[in-house]
Amino acid sequence: MPPDDITALLGLHIGDGNTDMYIIGLQEVNSMINKRLKDVLFTDQWSDACMERLSPFGYILVTSQRMQGVLLLVFAKYYHLPFLRGVQTETTRTGLGGYWGNKGGVSARMSVFGHTICFLNCHLPAHMENSEQRMEDFESILQQQQFEGQAATGVLDHDVVFWFGDLNFRIDELEIPAVKAAIDNNKLTMLWEKDQLNMAKDSESVLEGFLEGPLKFPPTYKFDVGTDTYDTSGKKRKPAWTDRILWRLRATVPSGPTPNAGKRGSILGLSSGTKVTQHFYRSHMEYMVSDHKPVSSIFTLQFPYKVDMPLVTIMVEDEWNSIADATCTFKAAPNFARSSWDWIGLYKVGFKHHKDYVGYVWAKQEEADYHRVEHEVTFTEEELPKGSGDFILCYYSNNTSTLVGVTEPFQIQLPTSSPAGSPSDDSSDFTSEDDSVVGMKTMSRSPSPRKKKHRARHSHSRSPSHSRSRSGSPVLPEMKGLKLQHGSAHNTTDGEKYMMHYVSLVEAEVLSVPVEKRRQGTEPSRRLLMHLNTGLIKKDISEMDRRAVSQSQLDGVPTGLSQLHYCLGDVKDIQNSLADISKDWKQSINTVES
Repeated sequence: MPPDDITALLGLHIGDGNTDMYIIGLQEVNSMINKRLKDVLFTDQWSDACMERLSPFGYILVTSQRMQGVLLLVFAKYYHLPFLRGVQTETTRTGLGGYWGNKGGVSARMSVFGHTICFLNCHLPAHMENSEQRMEDFESILQQQQFEGQAATGVLDHDVVFWFGDLNFRIDELEIPAVKAAIDNNKLTMLWEKDQLNMAKDSESVLEGFLEGPLKFPPTYKFDVGTDTYDTSGKKRKPAWTDRILWRLRATVPSGPTPNAGKRGSILGLSSGTKVTQHFYRSHMEYMVSDHKPVSSIFTLQFPYKVDMPLVTIMVEDEWNSIADATCTFKAAPNFARSSWDWIGLYKVGFKHHKDYVGYVWAKQEEADYHRVEHEVTFTEEELPKGSGDFILCYYSNNTSTLVGVTEPFQIQLPTSSPAGSPSDDSSDFTSEDDSVVGMKTMSRSPSPRKKKHRARHSHSRSPSHSRSRSGSPVLPEMKGLKLQHGSAHNTTDGEKYMMHYVSLVEAEVLSVPVEKRRQGTEPSRRLLMHLNTGLIKKDISEMDRRAVSQSQLDGVPTGLSQLHYCLGDVKDIQNSLADISKDWKQSINTVES
């Protein structure tokens, strides 16, 4: 579980608040079967904790990717969202010969103001003697991770690469007493010289160009959980800098060998023009939920130029004081490919992700509109909030699956009225535990649960193959939830058939509104300031989770259950796990009835 307070871990207590992006990498997130089933159905605890802490400061979840215990989260200030394009994620398993996801890498790539950046979070093999295996796995991850439809198809093709995680490199040659003595006497340079990763940079071609700041903090592994004392167990692991953050700039010209120069120095200064400055690189000894200590760093990226024209510009008045005011005008850039499934969402300032809207209208394109430069849309009373506050309009592109246009905050202050005899609030239908479901938000945060329930009832047909209706939720046209069913087990040996007997697919629309308030700056920042963080929590994997599942057993498992591939087992374990989550599930899902 995340610590109660992650303020210091995220650096929210220091600086001037101008950090543009947060990139958070976690490894060894709890992978017990009941926990992993919950994480399929609901937002995992780390994602939720980060969104809750960052959203009041104007940070929005851009994308996330999880592979068993390896999790990557990317947040950005909401006014930067139109300039984060081509977002894609990839995963690569390297455990058990590539079949098991306890080791490997997850990545997210995107174009940031016209410059390509890739974030790669890895968990590499453990133990002192596996340094060569770590390098082989890293090279395999780089080879396997290929992105579609982009100029930068591989990880190293990007202008900037950030590589971080539990890389598991150890300190060679020195014995435990010598390592601890160096730590106690603050002679960390002596240890750095024996660090496997540092030594490999001069000999491994795959590490060419990767840079890292000086390790001025003590080794971050291995500690007795709940303390800042190095391992006192029977294993007595040697302290090591297993948790690292490195970066690499893409070379623009081939680098030739120079006299007396190692590979580390061969491409310095030959980058794409983007400059990376590291402001600090530190560990967080105060966090004791793991046998590792988290590591964080702050970087500034300076671009030689910026693509800062949004694909869609939305114009809206400063205030909406009546329902008649609820209109906006938008215009698209000439090179922007619109879709009939694009929409404009109304968000309260402080929203968490692009699905966290109050209401929406379709930005549909009629034949008569093809030659118009500006288009007007109107929000109905049903789509408007019941209370007042600061709000933002965002244009969602179905083709890119991102927000490509945002407004500055504006105020909504509508007259309130309540029909005689009608209840003012029916929030008792929902509990405070109703938080989030697979990237969706539940209705518990809605200022008008009655309105949300009304929309949900008309959003979908029961049939998954039914065509989408304009009245439905634009963000969930194909989203599927899970509904628990009761019954006896099938007499079959395939794990996925047991699972399918207890889990069936239904369609659901789960909506929410955001919280808190944060004003937008008038212009995009000239510098992109990013806070990278790699943290770990204690690994707790059941024996069942260690069991690999053959591909033949996965045949027929629907896409909605893809994240359950490695938690399929015998029916008794699955029955117990589903029984454990059924109460939360029934409280948090509003099943759509036809």
